[in-house]
Amino acid sequence: MEALAPEVARQLNCSLSSDEAVVTSATEELDRLSRLADFPLALLLIARGGNNQGEKIAAATYLKNFTKSHYESDSSFLKGHHPYRNQLAQALLEVEPIVLKVLVEAFRMVVAIDFVKANLWPELVPELRSAIQRSNIFSEGARQWKTISALTILQTILRPFQYFLNPKVAKEPVPQQLDLIAQEILVPLLAAFSVLVDKALTVQRKIDTEIQRTVHVICKCIYFAVRSHMPSALVPLLCPFCLDLIRLLDTLKLDAPSPQDSILLKAGKRSLLIFCASVTRHRKHLDRLMPNLVSCALRIVKQSPYVPSLDSLSERVISLAFDFISHTLETGPGWRLVSPHFLFLLEYAIFPALVMNPKDIIEWETDADEYIRKNLPSELEEFSGWKGDLFTTRKSAINLLGIISMSKGPPTVTSASSSSKRKKGEKNKLKNRSVFAGDALVMPFLSKFPIPSDAVMLSEASNNYYGVLMAYGSLQDFLRKKDFEYTATLVRTRVLPLYTSSSSLPYMVATANWIIGELAGCLPEEMRGDIYSALLQSLTMPDAGPYSCYPVRVSAGGAIAALLENDYQPSEWLPLLQVLVSRMDCEDENESAVLFQLLTTAVEAGSESLAVHIPPVVTNLAGIILKHIPPIPEPWPQVVEKGFGALATMAKIWEGFLPDEKEENDSSLDWRSGWAVIAKMFTDLLQKAWITSAVPMEEQAFVTLPPPSGIDDASVLLGSILRYTIRFDAALDSRISDILLVWTDLIADWHAWEEMEDLSIFDSILDVVNLQRKYELKSFFVRQVPPPPAPPVALRSIIEGMGAFVVGGLSTYQSATWRACSSAHMLLNVPRFSFETEGIKQSLAIAFSKAAFCRFKAIESKTVALWKPLVLVISTCYLYYPDIVERILEKEEKNGFTVWARALGYTYNNLSVSGFSCVSEVKLAVMALTKVIERMVASSFQQMDETLNGCFLSLIKAVIHMKEVQDKEEDDDDGAEDLDDDDDDDEADDEIEEDEDSEDEHEETEEEFLERYAKVASELEGMVTEEGDLEDQVQELELGALCDVDPLKVVFSLMESYHPALQTITLPRQLGNLKQNVFTRNSRATCHHLGISATQEWQPFKWAGIFTRL
Repeated sequence: MEALAPEVARQLNCSLSSDEAVVTSATEELDRLSRLADFPLALLLIARGGNNQGEKIAAATYLKNFTKSHYESDSSFLKGHHPYRNQLAQALLEVEPIVLKVLVEAFRMVVAIDFVKANLWPELVPELRSAIQRSNIFSEGARQWKTISALTILQTILRPFQYFLNPKVAKEPVPQQLDLIAQEILVPLLAAFSVLVDKALTVQRKIDTEIQRTVHVICKCIYFAVRSHMPSALVPLLCPFCLDLIRLLDTLKLDAPSPQDSILLKAGKRSLLIFCASVTRHRKHLDRLMPNLVSCALRIVKQSPYVPSLDSLSERVISLAFDFISHTLETGPGWRLVSPHFLFLLEYAIFPALVMNPKDIIEWETDADEYIRKNLPSELEEFSGWKGDLFTTRKSAINLLGIISMSKGPPTVTSASSSSKRKKGEKNKLKNRSVFAGDALVMPFLSKFPIPSDAVMLSEASNNYYGVLMAYGSLQDFLRKKDFEYTATLVRTRVLPLYTSSSSLPYMVATANWIIGELAGCLPEEMRGDIYSALLQSLTMPDAGPYSCYPVRVSAGGAIAALLENDYQPSEWLPLLQVLVSRMDCEDENESAVLFQLLTTAVEAGSESLAVHIPPVVTNLAGIILKHIPPIPEPWPQVVEKGFGALATMAKIWEGFLPDEKEENDSSLDWRSGWAVIAKMFTDLLQKAWITSAVPMEEQAFVTLPPPSGIDDASVLLGSILRYTIRFDAALDSRISDILLVWTDLIADWHAWEEMEDLSIFDSILDVVNLQRKYELKSFFVRQVPPPPAPPVALRSIIEGMGAFVVGGLSTYQSATWRACSSAHMLLNVPRFSFETEGIKQSLAIAFSKAAFCRFKAIESKTVALWKPLVLVISTCYLYYPDIVERILEKEEKNGFTVWARALGYTYNNLSVSGFSCVSEVKLAVMALTKVIERMVASSFQQMDETLNGCFLSLIKAVIHMKEVQDKEEDDDDGAEDLDDDDDDDEADDEIEEDEDSEDEHEETEEEFLERYAKVASELEGMVTEEGDLEDQVQELELGALCDVDPLKVVFSLMESYHPALQTITLPRQLGNLKQNVFTRNSRATCHHLGISATQEWQPFKWAGIFTRL
């Protein structure tokens, strides 16, 4: 180790050089040295005692990355991991803080594997306890270690325990490691915690940051320990600990914090997180302390009027205090403690946090997107939601107000004698007549603030009414309990006048838009038209003097989207489409992206109602998008991606808007001409995005590919072009082949596997293959070698690019297995391969069979259901190239061919699990099993006897099942219309039942949720993720020329050729109960040809007996 360290240090210093060649050489040398057993120890040595800080940080960073990639998987590393982990823990006590911050990341990985998961580090806790005891704060005068470093190790060890570790257990016990830490370390720390808090508070003027940091880290450790679990050793200490935290919180000066207060503010923030976790998970241990906790939180939230002048950390403390009160209100004892303070909270804490303040105005003008994120959240655009990192006091106050409004007081009926005589149903109604605090307190309070008059601009009245609007936005749950007329009156009298007032500030209008979006589901149908008109006007509001109206337009778009998603249908769609198209071509790309998203929502909601407007809209949008496509290959801006998404939605709606094919009328002609326009614009757009932007690089002799941005939506556009060409026998655009070449190059190197995104790519692969059926696409099989000065290297053809994508789906993303396998069958069976292109088909078969077999081996022990598509892909490859595929399987695993053959037979023998449901699947299985049996009978390997028996049994079952499936499909076709009618009736009945049961909807308790979650986790254990779309699993396979093969003739030919050998196979007795009408007259003739008598008695143990009852 000592001998290796100087060389490693030298290479680390070289890796920091500004010379690229030196860095490359150093990287390669470090990679070579990393194969040595002492390499991680050498890195540790440098991190602890390097020549300079840069060298230490470089060593620590390399060690972190090395541990991440090798610790769990590298066997050579594991052999010496005991010395490594111990020295790593020791190094954390010695290194300086900046290096400690990096090394602790490596230590976290070691802890997760060795201590948390495997529980194989028994000496860790005792040694850490000893280190803390000998640290500088707890052992004055002793050298030893810094307490903060030792506590950082403790924090790292405790961090994984903040979550439940075993999802299969509804009530998970406290992990024994956590119990041990609590007994050995946390209990002594809490015994000294009160003294540490005293020191932190009394020496605050001297700014003893080490003591303050120690208090903060201990708070983090306790938070991790009690967030989910409650170690028994901590129960008696929890209340005294919380009292110390209350003392700490009471000393914080949130209204006038100094820069030196930041550490204690962090400790105060962590204290409130502990309170929230404790009241949610462990309230029974804090019952007697709840009044103190509530009083502390009330004192903090009372400082909400100072939020405009506070920094983010102080604001976060107030926000958490609001959150704690919200958590407390959800408990019975907590409600009794907080409810007397409702009016105080509303008047002196919540409402002051909602009113408009100077910080809002500054944020509106300087960072409108941030303002929208915090105050006007919607689902219209990705940035418009309240993210987890946007912890604002206003957000927490709004949440608390919503909870208060739903709180119920005592019933309004006071006559005990009359209530005692009521029936059970009437008593339930009486129970529901309890007064909501929203009726008794919130609404009367908000009604005290009138709408600002026209003469009033920025004033206290307008600021207050801004707070009123924010408060209304928090009451959607409360208003859903009221009738529609109640909400209609509220909106009509308190919100809509803002749209007609000549002096309404943009801030007010934007907030009014947001409220309507929040209450969209509570609005009666008769007033939605007026609201929609007002929102449409806001959507076009121009900037007025010093005021930017961008948030007004974005919030109006969000509210319109909410109305449309709640089943509102405008009487005319054209005005909205005209507004959107006219405003999309603006300088602000963020606003354009929002409008594109609104257009997508409108098209999805309007569907056929606005389909007639799609061709002209597509024409205008394509021109707008073309302006924003980068001229050089770089990731698309958001407006382009959103634009492609809107076009993809319109393409789907237009194709779904299909007139009756039997009638050749004006409507069908308009539909065809509209599709022609759409296909032309899509072709122009893809040429610009993929071909024009793929410019040659001067320093390279090849064309750089465009970015894969929006590949899913672009694939939808491509598919629309191809389907139009196929459906109407349209002339093939000369640009299609070039577009397809770029598209296949993009998907060939696809790595961002996501189920919904991949779906359109697989669909387009089908369209490309269908197009090739009708047209001979240039470069489909073979791509021309590029002319000089490009290197004479053969590039991927169209089919090779699609094949590479399919191989990636088979190998990488398990949820894509069904679609990838379906595409593999299509690429092998459908195209017409010539003698010259046979090598391409062979290379595809090799790649598919290898990828499918490797994937099969990965899931072999988990589920049979996902075996089927994989073994069938190998079957197709095997039918074309049996010798080559057999060699591949044997190369991948010893006896790999036998493994696959057994899997094919076993899968078919377990129809209830694997579900062979299509004729094409059964036919392929019959042909593959026949080929396998033929191979095994001809082989001299005796170890195949058992496999042969299983495959032959599966073959017999497959032949019978094929006939059953054919008969079932005929029956299904005959009864399809009746089934559709029945489904409609069932859906109507379901809707009625849902309406009847909506009032009695059961709210799931925490215990019920945990039990359900544990049950699902247990069911999922050992399984792999499968695709959720059942339609992909029941589609017929494309067999191409294999469809012309009569599987029965193949089976009988096998029996005729290998009659003596097959006669020795023993079959189970239950085959005697199989149906007698499976085989046709041709099969009877074959039986006669084989010398089998149709009158012969049943012979249950001979394969020939299958034919005796024909």
